[in-house]
Amino acid sequence: MENVDRLGPEIVLLVAAAAVLLLDLVLREKRWLPWLALLGIAGSALWTGTFVIRDTQGTAFDGSLAVDDFSIFFGFLFAGVAALVILSSMDYAERFVGRYGEFFALILASTAGLMLLAGSRDLIAIFIALELTSISQYVLAGFLKDGRSTEAALKYILLGAISTAVLLYGMAFLFGLSGSTKLDGIAAFVAEADPGTRAALVMAMVFMAVGFAFKMAIVPFQMWVPDVYEGAPTPVAAYLSVGSKAAAFAVVLRVFYEGLGGDFVSNDWSNLFAALAAASMFAGNIVALVQSNIKRLLGYSSIAQAGYIMVGLAAVSTVDGTALGASSVLFFLAAYALTNLGAFAAVTVVSHCLGSDDIADYAGLARRSPLVAATLAFCFVSLTGLPPTAGFIAKIYIFNAAVQADMVWLVIVAVLNSVLAAFYYLKVVGLMFFREPPEGAPIKWSPPVGVALGVSMLGVLVVGVVPGPLIAAAERAASVFVR
Repeated sequence: MENVDRLGPEIVLLVAAAAVLLLDLVLREKRWLPWLALLGIAGSALWTGTFVIRDTQGTAFDGSLAVDDFSIFFGFLFAGVAALVILSSMDYAERFVGRYGEFFALILASTAGLMLLAGSRDLIAIFIALELTSISQYVLAGFLKDGRSTEAALKYILLGAISTAVLLYGMAFLFGLSGSTKLDGIAAFVAEADPGTRAALVMAMVFMAVGFAFKMAIVPFQMWVPDVYEGAPTPVAAYLSVGSKAAAFAVVLRVFYEGLGGDFVSNDWSNLFAALAAASMFAGNIVALVQSNIKRLLGYSSIAQAGYIMVGLAAVSTVDGTALGASSVLFFLAAYALTNLGAFAAVTVVSHCLGSDDIADYAGLARRSPLVAATLAFCFVSLTGLPPTAGFIAKIYIFNAAVQADMVWLVIVAVLNSVLAAFYYLKVVGLMFFREPPEGAPIKWSPPVGVALGVSMLGVLVVGVVPGPLIAAAERAASVFVR
């Protein structure tokens, strides 16, 4: 029963997903289904909270699953992400006629997979959790069933299958070398490895990095992002941009900091991640400059943001007993989740009301819908990295980690890219506030969508002004990597 207890948050989500599907078959009034999904998310978050209250942290299933500060941090983060996505999609989801319940059930199932990824400490468990969340996301990407949505889902699943094969190849290499699928067993092997195994270890490391880079949307494995974001339903694009990315970074932290964190190969993967970070920042920001579709702009923006997060991943440094690189990644992911979900919530409202994702249609949005325009503008300011937003604190934190790890060159690259990004973010802000609106009815939204907009904008402001509690939570979660 102890194992089941530690798997409780994921079980609650899967039970809620099953309940949504079953009630979808018998209920004539479907509007209660998203509220049932939210109830399941609340139950999962409460169960996660009891781990702290009861002090029942530990491992389950022979060490394959960990309930520690790291997995608890991501448990709350993923619950919040799923809740905001469901709230912001309540108006938009009305177009899923005949598939209304399935949409919310798939969000719940995918979120359970994300939580499992953050807690998995075994290569087999990681692969199972990755497939649980990936299959749900492949289906969600094609949920509109039109030409673009079908194309997006097809590209996503084909490239996802290739990345999974590469990841499995790296896992097989690592298992063959270490004789273990558990991260602590791999770490013990790396600590005692002889120079003769270095080349094979580096090869396994590269294959695994390539497999995970697809989920993180890192150059040169980012080619799926703009097409999938454009073709997928807007709430799904929001979920992919935050949930999928955060889980990918969580599992990479687990595998590389915990399993491959010894001095024997840590410099190799640190330099690899630094190079990929620089390439991702430049590629994402430069191509975003010429976009005319808001979802494609956010897609390329997410590639650049992944590059900023990689700066912290490359900063393998421990300062004052804190895994500074890891904690900066955790803080950035939480700040990015609030910011990007707020931006996508605003885009979802505009997309649903206008039936368009063209940036030109955002002209004069501040007069047609002040709350939507204010939320999008504030989130774009945060993505740029300007005060007093969460994005500003996140960049300062992650740049500090890189400086402490003697990667000043990477910080210079990141700062230059932040200046570059300001052009396309602030261009949209100027369009919303300083252009005349076109003819048309005011943009409207339901109260749940208004809650999602308000919570996102308020969260970005609060974290930007009072970052201490989130920094403390990130440091506590990252302490699992301090040796």
